[in-house]
Amino acid sequence: MSENERIIELLTRIEDNQRISLEAQQRHLQIAQAQLERSNTTIQESIELQRKAVSRQAQITRFVVPLILVLLVLLGYLLLKWRIL
Repeated sequence: MSENERIIELLTRIEDNQRISLEAQQRHLQIAQAQLERSNTTIQESIELQRKAVSRQAQITRFVVPLILVLLVLLGYLLLKWRIL
């Protein structure tokens, strides 16, 4: 085998290895993009759930705080009525 044939064979092997490596990189990129998309979807769902929870908490707070105030006033009235204070 002449030196030129050996160089051509080595270059051919290098080219094949680069092609295989590029294909593997493309597969890995597709996997990473799919994982990123799933992650973004999960994050968006999480944010939406948090918004709903905060909204519900605000609704409950608007109802419970006045109720507590009314109960405290009634308790104060009863304590004064029965002269416990």
